[in-house]
Amino acid sequence: MSVTSRYREAWEGFWREAPEEPGAVFWDAEPVLTAAHHLALYEPYLLDPGLPLVDLGCGNGTQTRYLADRFPRVVGFDLSGAAIGHARRADPGGLAAYRVLDAVDKADTDTLRAELGDANVYVRGVLHQAAAEDRQPLVDAVAGLVGVRGRAFIVELAESARPAMAELARRPTGPPPKLVPILRHGIAPGEMSDAALPEHLGAAGLTVLASGELPLTTTESEENGTRVALPSHWYVAGRAT
Repeated sequence: MSVTSRYREAWEGFWREAPEEPGAVFWDAEPVLTAAHHLALYEPYLLDPGLPLVDLGCGNGTQTRYLADRFPRVVGFDLSGAAIGHARRADPGGLAAYRVLDAVDKADTDTLRAELGDANVYVRGVLHQAAAEDRQPLVDAVAGLVGVRGRAFIVELAESARPAMAELARRPTGPPPKLVPILRHGIAPGEMSDAALPEHLGAAGLTVLASGELPLTTTESEENGTRVALPSHWYVAGRAT
């Protein structure tokens, strides 16, 4: 199984058009406002911080580079070759490695698992954008990469984020500029219930070790000038010990 060509093409089109400068993409917030908060929640549950760290759905690699300063080996994977191109150009020193991966394709993820062994996995805002039928295979892929000693940190938009995004799109002055390309390429958040992710994790054989709520900061601003922050849920998951 692999993702549809329409979905892949949507992401390729988005990233081909995306500007190179930091913060130009809606969700490309500074790591100090995103991954740094996530690591504070994630690191206490790591059994082995020396395992490879996989940033699944790395996009242009902003968070990946931050993670690469804190773990010995970090690899960012994305469905879009154009996104991986952005990530490599932004990291000329090679802090991390970046590769194209269709995480719904079991053969590809099995090959990666054989290469890396157990890994820690970071997933930020990927599942809610995937088609409903692809979400369990994606979580199964995460479980395969985690293996026995790895831990996964997954953060996804809450149900209440979708109406918040719709309200942004309906502003009398028009959608915020950084939201426009997302809507144009058809990659706005999909319907995913708050109960879905824990169910997917359980079905993949993973145990939720910790969870909570955290605003997901974007690079766009409210009309009063404050940053747009969307409600999200986070989970740390791994094999039961």
